[in-house]
Amino acid sequence: MSDHETVPAEVEDESEIPADHPRYTDLVTRHRIERGVEKGITHLQGMHAEGRGSAFDYLLGEETTPSADDAERAAAAHLLLADRPVLSINGNVAALVPAEMVALADAVDADLEVNLFNRTPERIDAIASHLRKHGAEDVKGIEADALIPGLEHERAKVDADGIYAADVVLVPLEDGDRAEALEAMGKTEIVIDLNPLSRSPRVADVPIVDNIVRAVPNITAHARELADADEATLEAIVTNFDAQAALEAAEARIRSGF
Repeated sequence: MSDHETVPAEVEDESEIPADHPRYTDLVTRHRIERGVEKGITHLQGMHAEGRGSAFDYLLGEETTPSADDAERAAAAHLLLADRPVLSINGNVAALVPAEMVALADAVDADLEVNLFNRTPERIDAIASHLRKHGAEDVKGIEADALIPGLEHERAKVDADGIYAADVVLVPLEDGDRAEALEAMGKTEIVIDLNPLSRSPRVADVPIVDNIVRAVPNITAHARELADADEATLEAIVTNFDAQAALEAAEARIRSGF
Protein backbone atom coordinates (compact mmCIF):
# COMPACT_ATOMS: atom_id res chain seq x y z
CA MET A 1 0.00 0.00 0.00
CA SER A 2 1.23 3.50 -0.84
CA ASP A 3 2.24 5.75 2.05
CA HIS A 4 -0.48 8.16 0.98
CA GLU A 5 -3.40 5.81 0.57
CA THR A 6 -4.60 6.89 4.00
CA VAL A 7 -4.12 9.78 6.39
CA PRO A 8 -3.86 9.71 10.19
CA ALA A 9 -7.15 8.66 11.80
CA GLU A 10 -7.20 11.78 13.94
CA VAL A 11 -6.22 14.88 11.99
CA GLU A 12 -6.10 17.85 14.32
CA ASP A 13 -4.78 20.30 11.74
CA GLU A 14 -4.89 20.20 7.96
CA SER A 15 -1.12 20.59 7.89
CA GLU A 16 -1.01 16.91 8.94
CA ILE A 17 -2.51 15.90 5.57
CA PRO A 18 0.31 15.04 3.13
CA ALA A 19 0.38 17.72 0.41
CA ASP A 20 1.25 15.10 -2.22
CA HIS A 21 -1.72 12.89 -1.35
CA PRO A 22 -3.70 12.25 -4.57
CA ARG A 23 -6.92 13.37 -2.85
CA TYR A 24 -5.34 16.25 -0.93
CA THR A 25 -7.93 18.92 -1.82
CA ASP A 26 -10.81 16.61 -0.99
CA LEU A 27 -9.27 15.64 2.35
CA VAL A 28 -8.63 19.27 3.26
CA THR A 29 -12.19 20.34 2.44
CA ARG A 30 -13.64 17.46 4.45
CA HIS A 31 -11.44 18.40 7.39
CA ARG A 32 -12.54 22.04 7.22
CA ILE A 33 -16.22 21.07 7.14
CA GLU A 34 -15.75 18.79 10.16
CA ARG A 35 -13.99 21.55 12.08
CA GLY A 36 -16.74 23.94 11.02
CA VAL A 37 -19.35 21.68 12.60
CA GLU A 38 -17.31 21.55 15.81
CA LYS A 39 -17.08 25.36 15.88
CA GLY A 40 -20.81 25.83 15.26
CA ILE A 41 -20.17 27.38 11.85
CA THR A 42 -21.33 24.54 9.62
CA HIS A 43 -24.57 22.59 10.02
CA LEU A 44 -24.45 18.80 9.86
CA GLN A 45 -26.42 18.98 6.61
CA GLY A 46 -23.46 20.83 5.14
CA MET A 47 -21.43 17.63 5.34
CA HIS A 48 -23.89 15.91 2.98
CA ALA A 49 -23.71 18.84 0.56
CA GLU A 50 -19.91 18.71 0.60
CA GLY A 51 -20.02 14.99 -0.16
CA ARG A 52 -22.18 15.56 -3.24
CA GLY A 53 -19.86 18.28 -4.45
CA SER A 54 -16.82 16.09 -3.89
CA ALA A 55 -18.24 13.44 -6.23
CA PHE A 56 -18.73 15.95 -9.04
CA ASP A 57 -15.28 17.42 -8.48
CA TYR A 58 -13.79 13.94 -8.83
CA LEU A 59 -15.53 13.58 -12.21
CA LEU A 60 -14.21 16.99 -13.28
CA GLY A 61 -10.68 15.79 -12.57
CA GLU A 62 -10.38 17.98 -9.45
CA GLU A 63 -9.09 20.90 -11.50
CA THR A 64 -10.36 24.20 -12.87
CA THR A 65 -11.47 23.58 -16.44
CA PRO A 66 -11.02 26.20 -19.19
CA SER A 67 -14.78 26.93 -19.19
CA ALA A 68 -14.74 27.41 -15.41
CA ASP A 69 -11.80 29.79 -15.71
CA ASP A 70 -13.71 31.80 -18.32
CA ALA A 71 -16.67 31.97 -15.93
CA GLU A 72 -14.42 33.11 -13.08
CA ARG A 73 -13.03 35.90 -15.27
CA ALA A 74 -16.57 36.96 -16.20
CA ALA A 75 -17.50 36.92 -12.51
CA ALA A 76 -14.60 39.22 -11.71
CA ALA A 77 -15.69 41.63 -14.46
CA HIS A 78 -19.29 41.66 -13.17
CA LEU A 79 -18.15 42.37 -9.62
CA LEU A 80 -15.83 45.19 -10.73
CA LEU A 81 -18.62 46.79 -12.77
CA ALA A 82 -21.17 46.51 -9.95
CA ASP A 83 -22.41 49.48 -7.94
CA ARG A 84 -23.33 47.36 -4.90
CA PRO A 85 -21.70 43.91 -5.05
CA VAL A 86 -22.34 41.50 -2.18
CA LEU A 87 -20.75 38.13 -1.43
CA SER A 88 -23.18 35.78 0.32
CA ILE A 89 -21.71 33.42 2.90
CA ASN A 90 -23.26 30.28 4.36
CA GLY A 91 -21.76 27.81 6.81
CA ASN A 92 -19.84 25.74 4.28
CA VAL A 93 -18.43 28.83 2.58
CA ALA A 94 -17.28 30.22 5.95
CA ALA A 95 -15.62 26.92 6.84
CA LEU A 96 -13.94 26.35 3.47
CA VAL A 97 -12.79 29.77 2.23
CA PRO A 98 -13.10 32.48 4.93
CA ALA A 99 -9.85 34.32 4.19
CA GLU A 100 -10.36 33.88 0.46
CA MET A 101 -13.81 35.50 0.60
CA VAL A 102 -12.39 38.40 2.58
CA ALA A 103 -9.65 38.81 -0.04
CA LEU A 104 -12.19 38.77 -2.87
CA ALA A 105 -14.39 41.33 -1.11
CA ASP A 106 -11.35 43.58 -0.78
CA ALA A 107 -10.36 43.11 -4.44
CA VAL A 108 -13.80 44.10 -5.80
CA ASP A 109 -14.96 46.42 -2.98
CA ALA A 110 -17.88 44.14 -2.04
CA ASP A 111 -19.79 43.57 1.19
CA LEU A 112 -19.79 40.21 2.96
CA GLU A 113 -23.18 38.98 4.17
CA VAL A 114 -24.04 35.88 6.19
CA ASN A 115 -27.17 34.08 4.96
CA LEU A 116 -28.20 30.71 6.35
CA PHE A 117 -30.82 28.03 5.77
CA ASN A 118 -30.44 26.82 9.36
CA ARG A 119 -30.25 30.26 10.94
CA THR A 120 -29.75 30.78 14.66
CA PRO A 121 -28.24 33.78 16.47
CA GLU A 122 -25.44 31.53 17.69
CA ARG A 123 -24.46 30.41 14.19
CA ILE A 124 -24.67 33.95 12.80
CA ASP A 125 -22.38 35.20 15.58
CA ALA A 126 -19.98 32.27 15.15
CA ILE A 127 -19.66 32.83 11.39
CA ALA A 128 -19.30 36.62 11.71
CA SER A 129 -16.61 36.14 14.36
CA HIS A 130 -14.85 33.55 12.19
CA LEU A 131 -14.79 35.95 9.24
CA ARG A 132 -13.43 38.76 11.41
CA LYS A 133 -10.63 36.46 12.58
CA HIS A 134 -9.75 36.04 8.92
CA GLY A 135 -9.58 39.77 8.23
CA ALA A 136 -13.16 40.95 7.66
CA GLU A 137 -13.83 44.41 9.04
CA ASP A 138 -17.58 44.52 8.48
CA VAL A 139 -19.98 41.59 8.17
CA LYS A 140 -23.62 42.01 7.17
CA GLY A 141 -26.47 39.62 7.83
CA ILE A 142 -26.71 40.27 11.55
CA GLU A 143 -29.68 42.63 11.36
CA ALA A 144 -31.58 40.74 8.63
CA ASP A 145 -34.14 43.56 8.40
CA ALA A 146 -35.47 42.68 4.92
CA LEU A 147 -36.96 39.63 3.22
CA ILE A 148 -36.34 38.16 -0.23
CA PRO A 149 -39.80 38.07 -1.89
CA GLY A 150 -41.24 34.66 -2.63
CA LEU A 151 -39.19 32.79 -0.06
CA GLU A 152 -40.15 31.39 3.29
CA HIS A 153 -37.91 30.11 6.06
CA GLU A 154 -34.88 31.78 7.61
CA ARG A 155 -32.84 32.09 4.41
CA ALA A 156 -35.28 34.71 3.15
CA LYS A 157 -33.84 37.09 5.77
CA VAL A 158 -31.24 39.53 4.42
CA ASP A 159 -29.95 42.99 5.22
CA ALA A 160 -31.81 45.86 3.56
CA ASP A 161 -28.50 47.55 2.73
CA GLY A 162 -26.85 44.26 1.75
CA ILE A 163 -28.19 41.49 -0.48
CA TYR A 164 -31.61 43.15 -0.73
CA ALA A 165 -30.11 46.29 -2.30
CA ALA A 166 -27.30 44.58 -4.23
CA ASP A 167 -27.07 44.66 -8.01
CA VAL A 168 -24.56 41.79 -8.27
CA VAL A 169 -24.53 38.89 -5.79
CA LEU A 170 -22.08 36.03 -5.53
CA VAL A 171 -24.00 33.10 -4.03
CA PRO A 172 -21.72 30.06 -3.62
CA LEU A 173 -23.14 26.64 -2.70
CA GLU A 174 -26.69 27.96 -2.79
CA ASP A 175 -30.19 26.45 -2.66
CA GLY A 176 -31.96 26.47 -6.04
CA ASP A 177 -35.11 28.19 -4.85
CA ARG A 178 -33.17 31.04 -3.28
CA ALA A 179 -31.16 31.45 -6.46
CA GLU A 180 -34.42 31.62 -8.40
CA ALA A 181 -35.83 34.18 -5.96
CA LEU A 182 -32.76 36.40 -6.32
CA GLU A 183 -33.04 36.14 -10.09
CA ALA A 184 -36.68 37.23 -9.85
CA MET A 185 -35.51 40.33 -7.96
CA GLY A 186 -33.42 41.28 -10.98
CA LYS A 187 -30.03 40.59 -9.39
CA THR A 188 -27.06 39.64 -11.49
CA GLU A 189 -26.19 36.30 -9.97
CA ILE A 190 -22.85 34.53 -9.85
CA VAL A 191 -23.18 30.95 -8.61
CA ILE A 192 -20.43 28.51 -7.66
CA ASP A 193 -21.70 24.93 -7.83
CA LEU A 194 -20.03 21.68 -8.85
CA ASN A 195 -23.25 20.25 -10.29
CA PRO A 196 -24.06 21.86 -13.66
CA LEU A 197 -27.52 20.24 -13.61
CA SER A 198 -28.74 21.82 -10.37
CA ARG A 199 -31.11 24.78 -10.37
CA SER A 200 -28.69 27.31 -8.91
CA PRO A 201 -26.16 27.43 -11.76
CA ARG A 202 -28.91 27.07 -14.37
CA VAL A 203 -30.56 30.35 -13.30
CA ALA A 204 -27.26 32.17 -12.82
CA ASP A 205 -25.92 34.87 -15.10
CA VAL A 206 -22.49 33.39 -14.42
CA PRO A 207 -22.49 29.70 -13.44
CA ILE A 208 -19.08 28.62 -12.15
CA VAL A 209 -18.76 24.82 -12.14
CA ASP A 210 -15.67 24.50 -9.98
CA ASN A 211 -14.63 23.69 -6.44
CA ILE A 212 -15.05 26.78 -4.28
CA VAL A 213 -11.54 26.39 -2.87
CA ARG A 214 -10.19 26.96 -6.40
CA ALA A 215 -12.91 29.26 -7.73
CA VAL A 216 -12.77 32.07 -5.17
CA PRO A 217 -8.99 32.62 -5.33
CA ASN A 218 -9.19 32.46 -9.11
CA ILE A 219 -11.92 35.13 -9.26
CA THR A 220 -9.75 37.28 -7.00
CA ALA A 221 -6.73 36.79 -9.25
CA HIS A 222 -8.76 37.82 -12.30
CA ALA A 223 -10.16 40.83 -10.42
CA ARG A 224 -6.67 42.02 -9.53
CA GLU A 225 -5.52 41.52 -13.11
CA LEU A 226 -8.52 43.54 -14.38
CA ALA A 227 -8.38 46.22 -11.67
CA ASP A 228 -7.12 48.89 -14.06
CA ALA A 229 -9.22 47.79 -17.06
CA ASP A 230 -11.60 50.35 -18.48
CA GLU A 231 -15.36 49.88 -18.42
CA ALA A 232 -15.51 48.92 -22.09
CA THR A 233 -13.06 46.07 -21.54
CA LEU A 234 -15.03 44.75 -18.58
CA GLU A 235 -18.31 45.06 -20.46
CA ALA A 236 -16.84 43.08 -23.37
CA ILE A 237 -15.83 40.25 -21.02
CA VAL A 238 -19.35 40.18 -19.57
CA THR A 239 -21.03 40.29 -22.99
CA ASN A 240 -18.85 37.58 -24.52
CA PHE A 241 -19.44 35.09 -21.72
CA ASP A 242 -21.96 32.36 -22.64
CA ALA A 243 -23.56 30.84 -19.54
CA GLN A 244 -25.26 28.00 -21.43
CA ALA A 245 -22.03 27.05 -23.17
CA ALA A 246 -20.24 26.98 -19.82
CA LEU A 247 -22.85 24.61 -18.37
CA GLU A 248 -22.70 22.37 -21.44
CA ALA A 249 -18.90 22.24 -21.31
CA ALA A 250 -18.98 21.27 -17.63
CA GLU A 251 -21.57 18.56 -18.22
CA ALA A 252 -19.60 17.18 -21.17
CA ARG A 253 -16.46 17.05 -19.02
CA ILE A 254 -18.29 15.19 -16.25
CA ARG A 255 -19.90 12.69 -18.63
CA SER A 256 -16.84 12.00 -20.76
CA GLY A 257 -13.89 12.75 -18.53
CA PHE A 258 -12.44 14.91 -21.34
